[in-house]
Amino acid sequence: MGKNLRDLLLAFKNGEIGLDEIEKQIKLNYFEEIEDKLKLDINRQFRTGVPEVVYGKGKDVEEIIRATLKLAEKNGIALATKIEDIEKLSDEIRKYDLKNYHIKINKKAKTLIIKNKNYEIKKIGKVGILTAGTSDIPIAEEAKDTLEVMGVEAITSYDVGIAGIHRLFPALKRMIEEDVCCIIVVAGMEGALPSVVASMVDIPVIGVPTSTSYGIKITPLLTMLHTCSPGIAVVNIDNGFGAGVFAGLIAKKIHK
Repeated sequence: MGKNLRDLLLAFKNGEIGLDEIEKQIKLNYFEEIEDKLKLDINRQFRTGVPEVVYGKGKDVEEIIRATLKLAEKNGIALATKIEDIEKLSDEIRKYDLKNYHIKINKKAKTLIIKNKNYEIKKIGKVGILTAGTSDIPIAEEAKDTLEVMGVEAITSYDVGIAGIHRLFPALKRMIEEDVCCIIVVAGMEGALPSVVASMVDIPVIGVPTSTSYGIKITPLLTMLHTCSPGIAVVNIDNGFGAGVFAGLIAKKIHK
């Protein structure tokens, strides 16, 4: 596992490397290049609290695997999202030398997590995730995997939408008991669930509209943006990753 910027600074502080060497390593550490195709921002987590993530859409599976593996090599853990041919990736990844890594392929979320076996994820809190329907689960799982690489435990309850609103109350009770710092609410159709949830809890709600609906796919996004319940932030359609990052940063700040 390569050294990130924090490791380099600690090595300099402890007298393990000199001034000239750390200056050289910092310059080399801005990004990692793969065949002039991919330039990986390996120190993004140090600057922003959020690690570089491989966006899989439009990339072939070899590019996704190599980029994710390189990030895991440098940072200990890495995530790829929106992988279009997840079945092919599941087959192709077996060709790589991964004896030092744990591999998690989430076919429903179309995500890949590669973690160095020696890397320990520091736990920093809990976030709730709700979905209105089962069709929304893939986006919720993307948010869950994003939280996992950030060290946040996800407390999930799926298929609790307003068409059977009695299903929602036990789920909210559990999340309050688990002391989650915020709740991600994933919904398609008319997208009303985040507004209902926000009217019943005293923590931030992150609305995630999905494209799983009849008619115009922008409808749940507009509903969430026009909510009359205060305390809701809204990400773009199908952006489970963005919701996971936002929730993870909240958990991280509280943990500090």
